[in-house]
Amino acid sequence: MDFEQARFNMIEQQIRPWDVLDQDVLDALRIVKREAFVAPERQALAFSDIELPIGGGQSMLAPKIEARALQALAVRPGDNILEIGAGSGHMAALLASRGAWVRSIEIDPQLVSLAAKNLDRSGVDNVIVEEGDGLAGWASAAPYDVIMVSGAVLEIPQVLLDQLRPDGRLFAFVGSAPVQQGVLVQCRGEGQFERYGVFETLVTPLRSAQVESFSF
Repeated sequence: MDFEQARFNMIEQQIRPWDVLDQDVLDALRIVKREAFVAPERQALAFSDIELPIGGGQSMLAPKIEARALQALAVRPGDNILEIGAGSGHMAALLASRGAWVRSIEIDPQLVSLAAKNLDRSGVDNVIVEEGDGLAGWASAAPYDVIMVSGAVLEIPQVLLDQLRPDGRLFAFVGSAPVQQGVLVQCRGEGQFERYGVFETLVTPLRSAQVESFSF
């Protein structure tokens, strides 16, 4: 399989038409080798417009979903990043290609091992994969410039919002089937948040998606 041609087709036929035009995001999708984060027997599907199972009842987000989320977060050099749900490590690698470092929290020990191995094999050295319930955040390393929730939740936990620094951004997939919403939350100051609906979608829920509600 010609992975470079498949990557080009993914970007031009799936991602650009879905209004992902940020050149930094498109460059990240070219640099981070998506096929390195899927099982060998699924590499032919790595660039398809679908979620790919990775084990533990979890899935790798579809390419255009990852791209839109990354574009919405507007990651900057120097950003400290928290990811909830490491999965296969691909989203962490994309985030790490643009920010300073990423701490990725994963509840499934087998996926912790998978993500760490994939990241190491890909030469990504600014990601730390930790085992734990990411929906509690990781307060000891807070505050964060960016928080990415890489699976669906019924609502965004207040504890995650409390770990954003002013001007920090959080992206999450909120709701349940048949339709969820990709949501961007921006911290405007202590206890001040603005929430924006970015797009509608349907992604696999996080295993530990038992959350408290919050209001703006």
